[in-house]
Amino acid sequence: MKRYQMFINNEWVDAASGQWFESIEPYSGEVWAEIPKGGAEDVEKAVQAAKAALDAPAWRDLTATQRGALLRRLADLVSTNVARLAETEQRDNGKLIAEVSGQVQNVAQWFHYYAGLADKVQGAVVPINKPGVFNYIKHEPLGVVAAITPWNSPLALTVWKMAPALAAGNTMVIKPSEYTSTSLLELAALTKEAGFPPGVVNVITGFGTDVGEPLVRHQDIAKIAFTGGDIAGQRINEIAASDFKKVTLELGGKSANIVFDDADLDQAVKGAVAGIFGAAGQTCMAGSRLLVQRNVHDLFVEMLIKVAGEAVIGDPARHETQVGPIATEAQFRKILAYIEIAKNGGARCVLGGHALTGAAYGQGQFIAPTIFTGVTNDMRIAQEEVFGPVLAVIPFDTEDDALRIANDTMFGLAAGVWTSDLHRAFYMSDRLKAGTVWVNNYRATSFTTPFGGYKRSGIGREGGVDAIKEYLQTKSVWITTKPAKANAFVLG
Repeated sequence: MKRYQMFINNEWVDAASGQWFESIEPYSGEVWAEIPKGGAEDVEKAVQAAKAALDAPAWRDLTATQRGALLRRLADLVSTNVARLAETEQRDNGKLIAEVSGQVQNVAQWFHYYAGLADKVQGAVVPINKPGVFNYIKHEPLGVVAAITPWNSPLALTVWKMAPALAAGNTMVIKPSEYTSTSLLELAALTKEAGFPPGVVNVITGFGTDVGEPLVRHQDIAKIAFTGGDIAGQRINEIAASDFKKVTLELGGKSANIVFDDADLDQAVKGAVAGIFGAAGQTCMAGSRLLVQRNVHDLFVEMLIKVAGEAVIGDPARHETQVGPIATEAQFRKILAYIEIAKNGGARCVLGGHALTGAAYGQGQFIAPTIFTGVTNDMRIAQEEVFGPVLAVIPFDTEDDALRIANDTMFGLAAGVWTSDLHRAFYMSDRLKAGTVWVNNYRATSFTTPFGGYKRSGIGREGGVDAIKEYLQTKSVWITTKPAKANAFVLG
C-alpha cells in the first residue's frame, strides 16, 4: 500500500496534521493507498508558494511561447505514462480502464492544445477618439487559481482547468476530491519533471471543510475553478462573491436525450445507452431523461431494454467490461434511495432497480442498469440529478412538446437530439436551453470547443479558446504622444 504526500513548491510534504486517510478501491473494497489529511495550515503554505511563484522571475519572465514549451513537455510525459496514470485513476474511482485510458490520452492533447494557444492571446491597438493619445489593450493572468475537482474524472476535469490557467500565466493550487487524489499527485510529479518552476503547480489533499473551504476563502486566491454538484457550487459562488473572486463552475445536469420517430433507432438506442450507462451514469452530462416520440415509444423502450440488459457488468480493470462499480458508498446509497423514490412516486421500473452482488462484482458497490417508464417531468426522478445508471423515459408528441419538457428543469448542461430531418436538428438546437447540444451523437467532448451550462449547470466555459479567456484579465493602457495644454480640472 502506497502512502502519498502532498505536492507544494515542487516538494513532497506530509500534512501539517501528520495524519492520513484511506483510499478504497471501489471494485475490491480494499484500502490501497493512504492520502495526507490536509488542513488550513497546508492551504496557507500552498497558496503562499503559488503567490511567490507568480512574481518569481522563473515563471513571471517566461514568454508565452516558453510557457507553451513547458506544457508540451508535460503533454509528452503524460503520453509516456498513460498506462500508469490510467491504472492509478481506475483503482481510485472504479471507472472502466478502457475509458480512463482514453481520457488520459486526451489529457495530453489538452496540454498540447493550450501549449499552442499560449502565445496566440493577442491584445489590440484601439483607434481612440482623442488626439495625441495611443491606446492599447493587453491581457494578463489573474493570479493564483484554485481548482477544486471531482471524483468521477479526476485527471480530465482537472486538466480542463489546469491547461488554460497555466497557458495564461497563472499559478495554481489544486484540491482533488478526497475520494480520488492519487492520479493528480502522480500528475504533479510530472509537472516537476517537465521543468515547471517551484510553486507554479501545487496539489493539496483532504476534505472539503478542512481544505476546500479555507482555500475558497483565502484572500490571495484570485479565481476558483470548480466541478461538482450544484449545491456545493452555489456555496462556493456565495463565498467567492464576498471578496469578488472570479469563478468558473461546471455543475450538474438533468440532460434530455430526445428521440424522434424519424431517427435511426438502432443508433439512437446506442446513444441513449452511452448517455446514461456509460461511466455507470456518474457523469454530469448524463442523458438521464430520455424523451421518446410517442408513436415509437414502446418499440424504442423494448430495444433499449434488450441492449442495456445485455451489458457486461463487473471488474472495471477488464477491457470487456461495460459497466463498472459506483465510486463511493455515499453515492451508492444515494442512487438506491432515488430508485425507491421513483418507484414510490409512480414510475414503472422495467429494467434493473436493484444492487448487484456475487462473485462477478467483487466487493464492489454495483447497481444494475435501471430504466423507468411512466415518468412525468414533474417527478423527482425527472428533476433531480441522480448521478448513477438510472434512466427516466418520458413520451412526447411534437417538437414543441419535446422542447417544453426538455427545458422544464433548473439545469441546462447538455441535450441530445436524434433525427434524420436537418431542419428539425437546427430548430431543436436553437431552442434547447443547454450549453451543449449533440445531434445524432451523445457524450462527445473536445479540447477545441467550449463546454459548460445554462442555469444551475454553471458559470463560464471550459475548452476551446473561450477557456483561456476565463483565466485572463484585460488592461487598457493610455500613452500620451503629444502633450496638450488642457484644463486640469476637467475630464479629458
